[in-house]
Amino acid sequence: MRTLLGTTRDRFLLALQYQDYRNLWIATTFSASAAWALIIARGWLAFELTDGSLWVGIVTFAAIFPRVFSTPISGFLADRFDRQRLIQYIFALNMANNVLLAVLVMNGLESPLLLTFLALANGTLRASQMTTATALIPNLVQKEHLLNAIALNQATQQGARMAGALAIVPLLGFLNVEAAFWLCSSFYLFGFIQVSRVKTRSTGVIDKSQGFVANLFEGFVYVYKRPTIMSMVLLVLAHCALTMSYESILPAISEDKLGAGSVGVSYLIAGVGGGALLSSIFLAGVRSDKARGQLFLLFALTSGLGPLLLAWSDNAALSVAATVSMGINQAGFMTISHTIIQSLTEDHVRGRVAGVYSVHVGGSMAVTNMANAALADIYSASAVLVVGGLLFIGIVAVSLGSASLRQLYFPQAAPMTIKGTASQEPR
Repeated sequence: MRTLLGTTRDRFLLALQYQDYRNLWIATTFSASAAWALIIARGWLAFELTDGSLWVGIVTFAAIFPRVFSTPISGFLADRFDRQRLIQYIFALNMANNVLLAVLVMNGLESPLLLTFLALANGTLRASQMTTATALIPNLVQKEHLLNAIALNQATQQGARMAGALAIVPLLGFLNVEAAFWLCSSFYLFGFIQVSRVKTRSTGVIDKSQGFVANLFEGFVYVYKRPTIMSMVLLVLAHCALTMSYESILPAISEDKLGAGSVGVSYLIAGVGGGALLSSIFLAGVRSDKARGQLFLLFALTSGLGPLLLAWSDNAALSVAATVSMGINQAGFMTISHTIIQSLTEDHVRGRVAGVYSVHVGGSMAVTNMANAALADIYSASAVLVVGGLLFIGIVAVSLGSASLRQLYFPQAAPMTIKGTASQEPR
């Protein structure tokens, strides 16, 4: 048993030997769980208030769209100020946001418009936290452990779908929706405590001879002038839009196809989270660039298949199995793409590049979630899933014609250069 635990630690959990990374990882676990619990609770509340998917899409749009306008600014702030301190402030503000939401619901003051406003505030803070944490992580571990650190962080982000969804199942099933909001408030409180324990201080480099706007958009210039990074970002955009923008239609699938209500939504998202967790942990143990590239292509091709299976199924168990498949493939694709982009980005601009990445991810998911909700009311949620899955499979097939992407799918023996990571010893 001791040998097994040692092997697991040495292969899959290397980054957790760094105390500061470990504290950030725990904090991220709490915040990501809260974020996914909120997506379910807010979405179901909007569905109940309006008896349709459109407002679910609008609320989900409000929670995700801030990545478009907030992440370039937060990326700039992450390169200008202390990254740990910024994350601290974000956790405190998100805790206050959830307390306010719980109080409003307890007093019967909730409305679709208020849900949308508070989702917008929460999404802005959440996007800023993710951007800042992305910039901070390479400063917390040695460069040879960066892939493991990113994979573990992605495992947290994805596995939190399961943790957050399952955490509120008893609250939605036996208590009430405001209890879910109080739970999310406590998650942010625990996260704040853990972030406060991170001792590493890091900032980027801001060119003070340039104006604010020039510094702000340097990340876009950096990405768009580098064909490999730009191709990756565009492929990720298509992936998020066509295979991952399903949150707004899950209430309709759960209610209309499965007859499972709010609890069904929780189980479907938990399935995605469970699959994502397995995939991300598996990738934490992958060391070979060649294997990583081949897995990247495999995950890209199979990401479109899970939505097809979910669309076809009218059985609860099979539907959950479909979401597990979606989680495995989507998390595998996103973990590897995120690692590649981080590996190719220099530290002085990492915060702003993370912001650019988040703009494309969040913008595509926000717009497509709202569009999918409207289309689901006109046609069906199943039709939306089928079209998205097939379109992405087609895009991946076309991407094989790109020299930049082929180099990533089938890398040469020389490893990618990872810049600007910490040289500190484990603590």
